Amino acid sequence: MMRPGRAGGKKTKAIGIVRNALDLVNLKTGKNPVDILVKAVENTAPAEDVTRIAYGGIVYPISIDISPLRRIDIALRFMTDGARQASFSNARTIDECLAEEIQYAGQRDNRSYAVRKRDEMERVALASR
Repeated sequence: MMRPGRAGGKKTKAIGIVRNALDLVNLKTGKNPVDILVKAVENTAPAEDVTRIAYGGIVYPISIDISPLRRIDIALRFMTDGARQASFSNARTIDECLAEEIQYAGQRDNRSYAVRKRDEMERVALASR
């Protein structure tokens, strides 16, 4: 949830947002929010990505496997981007949007931005095998 650039450096605000989102997930589902977050990261972590290889002046996209740490980083980035986009120009707070994104991603629901991005990334990787 921390942002780069001029608006960066607000770590306590980011921690508060995540804490409130996990509390909201607990209230809505009645389950352990950390378990739901772990399930959401599992559901939104892509397995393959596409890179560009230049060979003989021609650029070929090829599919590559993603390392485990990068998979987690991408999954968390997709979830935070989805929460930011959902709360932008909206009456709902970022806490509510992040809680909803975690819930949808935990259920692997297609309403989740992170799940849609993962499916899109893996679809492109499958086409470039």
